[in-house]
Amino acid sequence: MKKGLLIVFSGPSGVGKGTIIKRLMEQKELRLCYSVSMTTRQKREGEKEGVNYFFVSEDEFKQAVYNGELLEHAVFVDHFYGTPKKYVEEKRSEGYNVLLEIETVGAKQVMNQMKYDDGCISIFLVPPSIEELEKRIRHRASENEEVVQKRLRKAIQELKETFRYQHVVCNDNVDSATKRISAIIKEAMLSQDDKA
Repeated sequence: MKKGLLIVFSGPSGVGKGTIIKRLMEQKELRLCYSVSMTTRQKREGEKEGVNYFFVSEDEFKQAVYNGELLEHAVFVDHFYGTPKKYVEEKRSEGYNVLLEIETVGAKQVMNQMKYDDGCISIFLVPPSIEELEKRIRHRASENEEVVQKRLRKAIQELKETFRYQHVVCNDNVDSATKRISAIIKEAMLSQDDKA
């Protein structure tokens, strides 16, 4: 069985990653599998071990970092998060294409580790404009002005990182952006087939 891809997928908050991922996951021919992260935060109601996250203690997490067991790791709101190499490699060896939705800081760590792996592709989803992104964030109507401004500042910083990615796709329309990303994945799958 040929090895699956590792797909690094990034984009600023509000750009529409969640909607596009949902549509991509529905395309069975893409053989996508969502990457499960390790975290030190408490399990929330309804969350399942090994499905939503791998829940560990801070000591276990630090040990995993020390042992080089994570593709990337970061601290977010006082909790540690990371991507276990073992899980990603197991799924890839089963022929799944592992989708890793990740912020630019973690993505940089993953891409540095995986740069010699032909099966690693990176995609950055951009908004048509900052104005449009602001409109989408405000449309959620779930955050106060301070949070909106914080998200926009972060987005501007993240958009400066697009040069690190192999593919940059504009989400001007969900259908066409999904089609473009699907085509990128299929092309990468074909090139994996050629190497197998």
